[in-house]
Amino acid sequence: ATFDLPVRSATTVTRLTRDDGGFVLTTADGLLRARQVVVATGPFQQPTIPACATGFAPEVRQQHSSAYRDPAPFTGRRVLVVGGGNSGFQIAAELAAAGPVALAVGTRNACVPQRILGRDLFWWQTRTGLITAPAASRRGRWMRRGEGTVIGHTQRSLRRHGVEFRARLLKAHGRTAVFADGASAEVDAVVWATGFRQDHAWVDVPGALAGGRLRHHDGLTSVEGLYVLGLPWQRTAGSALLGFVGRDAAHLAHRFTA
Repeated sequence: ATFDLPVRSATTVTRLTRDDGGFVLTTADGLLRARQVVVATGPFQQPTIPACATGFAPEVRQQHSSAYRDPAPFTGRRVLVVGGGNSGFQIAAELAAAGPVALAVGTRNACVPQRILGRDLFWWQTRTGLITAPAASRRGRWMRRGEGTVIGHTQRSLRRHGVEFRARLLKAHGRTAVFADGASAEVDAVVWATGFRQDHAWVDVPGALAGGRLRHHDGLTSVEGLYVLGLPWQRTAGSALLGFVGRDAAHLAHRFTA
């Protein structure tokens, strides 16, 4: 409203190409042209589901965390949640009130409280400078070691709610899930809290991609006029977080060409 920006909601961009005047974006509503483009789609485009999912029988309900909304469809079912990150812990905790739940964890992450000494965790990270430390700095490298931190839940707290912990899921056949420690369990549903992968395949600009992802340094790509914003550790620990991405946005704004 302040700048009277021509916001176009519900407009999917399917391709980005370059021409003599800048860039051409193919959208569901036609073509858009721009001298400069900021790709701010974040890191979570394509949900990832392990190949072993195909081993489950058709009657086993399977859902990625991106499609999960509430426990209602899982009431009374034996649910296996796969993934030991924040989504896995949070969904398992919520599902525990609806029926028996097991959480398969392949990599054990550090668990930290949401509030410490009456202050939110991110308040402490802001005051100490951890959340804004450059990725390549000593503090930044230390922070990156804990990128898989689970906030607000612990294994102990989930066990108190009735969640059963399992080792890494290795394979499945029928209704049976088989884990890395040799144990198995019968399940009626699986929630895959197994993350996402970046997908920049729609960016059809020579020299912009490497391994299917945009190449950049601090948000500046090798293509003049093409920028990226909101990727994890783009510049700091807060680069992909709503409360802190504005710092990176300001950094890019100073580099836009007139």
